[in-house]
Amino acid sequence: MDALKDLLRNALHEMGRGRYAEAVALLEPHAQVASNELQRYLGESLRRSGRVQDAIGPLMQALALKIDDVDAYLQLAFALQSLQMKAEAAECFRTVAALRPDSVMALAYQAHGDQQCARWSDFDGNLRALHAVIQAKPDDAGDEFGVPFALVTVPHAAADLLKVARLSTRFLSRGIAPLPPVKAVAKPTLRIGYLSSDFHAHATAALMVEVLECRDRERFEVLLFSHGPDDGSALQQRIRAACERCIDVGDLDPAGIAARMRSEGMDIAVDLKGHTAGSRFTALAARPAPVQVAWLGFPGSCGADFIDYVIGDDVVTPLGDAPFYSEHIAQLPRCYQPGDATRRIEPTPRAELGLPDEAIVLLSANVVSKITPSVFDAWMAILHRLPQALLWQLSGGEQADAQLRAEAASRGIAPARLVFMPPVGMADHWNRLAAADVALDTWPCNGHTTTSDALAAGVPVVTLRGDGFASRVAESLLVQAGLPELVCDTPEAYVETVCSLVSHAGFGRSADRGSPATPPWIDSPAFARDLEALYERMWARAVAGQPPEALPAGG
Repeated sequence: MDALKDLLRNALHEMGRGRYAEAVALLEPHAQVASNELQRYLGESLRRSGRVQDAIGPLMQALALKIDDVDAYLQLAFALQSLQMKAEAAECFRTVAALRPDSVMALAYQAHGDQQCARWSDFDGNLRALHAVIQAKPDDAGDEFGVPFALVTVPHAAADLLKVARLSTRFLSRGIAPLPPVKAVAKPTLRIGYLSSDFHAHATAALMVEVLECRDRERFEVLLFSHGPDDGSALQQRIRAACERCIDVGDLDPAGIAARMRSEGMDIAVDLKGHTAGSRFTALAARPAPVQVAWLGFPGSCGADFIDYVIGDDVVTPLGDAPFYSEHIAQLPRCYQPGDATRRIEPTPRAELGLPDEAIVLLSANVVSKITPSVFDAWMAILHRLPQALLWQLSGGEQADAQLRAEAASRGIAPARLVFMPPVGMADHWNRLAAADVALDTWPCNGHTTTSDALAAGVPVVTLRGDGFASRVAESLLVQAGLPELVCDTPEAYVETVCSLVSHAGFGRSADRGSPATPPWIDSPAFARDLEALYERMWARAVAGQPPEALPAGG
């Protein structure tokens, strides 16, 4: 028994450091042991180390040994999601909600699980249940992870998102002790440390790389703290070359990451993940840097008292929304999202994509979980108005795709008018977007990188203005691109705008339009100067011994 306890303790230690392959090596020789904890740890470690199919057996065994093991159901759900068995994953989440009906985490995953497979029969009931448990949760609770990213994709109150973010941050950062304080002093060069798992062939790297290349190297020294994969991609090599160093912290827990950032003398620590998958933003709970910032990854507050500023702009983070942020709002004078003007789009012919030349192609490249019933209702109304149009949707897997076709049929639209695009590499995805005529945005969670990708491909995006960061990103991008007329106030106006745009532009046969021009709104040298000026303002306050405060654009 003591040997088993030691084994589990050692495995849990490796898991806490993100060393899942090492945990597997410890546990797998004992895979026949009838221990619920051992089987669950083994299943989770197998899943997180990339052996998803192998994880199913141990997780099922864990549940056979303890049928009400909530954590085993969650791990099984995550594994099933990775295997594109999203309906089965949703059932696991539903079981978690049945076992924990008073849990924000359980109800959030239930709602998100249904969204991922476009199962909307319980949409309203899921929202009512989720909102009720959020309201019932004490304001100072810190007993569970509340899944803030799940709340972002469904209708919610801004105050509820902040409450869930705070709940989750208290839970995730428990036990992380602050480092001794370090004083900000005036200096000729500031050291900026970016923390993320996305410094590889990933959307975040694609957005940031040119801005980093255009930075003021005399005034700013930049280090990347990476806890993501080394994929050897051209983009990874490019973003590393744009900075002084890239430090691999993948084997470190949050406290270890904070210690490494402190040892490197970071003046400003910038987390690029927030409450998104794979985040280790709680490293900042140890206060490794005098100034700490959230930017780009999570569209909302981290709910973290240890993060001083959230970087946005006057559209996504108006100063009037300050009550819904634990951070102080720091506004850029342009859209908060950077871009890469060096990107070149080479349009893929429609014939290679299974798209008819004569069709009006309405693009939806957002993930299925962002599609709500009201969004889909608007899209189907557009298809009724435009008989030549088809909906070109990013595939959510066979189950989700079939469910969306069934939802279309129930609204009087032939299922064949929905065409699904499979996952492909980033460059191939950018190239194929140019085959579309108009992009249809989602709400309450807009397309973020999805919107800038469509605009870069020369495809206009129609969006619905909403409340909160996630609902305004497309508006911010469209305003920056000089297309504010494509931002709508109601679903009815959204439908009319799409139909009017198509009617007046005479779309169809878009494969003949040629290559898109360089996006005129992307000015990375100017963005770099604006971002650096914001960092300077943050640092000046810290040097003066002043607490963080809102930093309006142009202030």
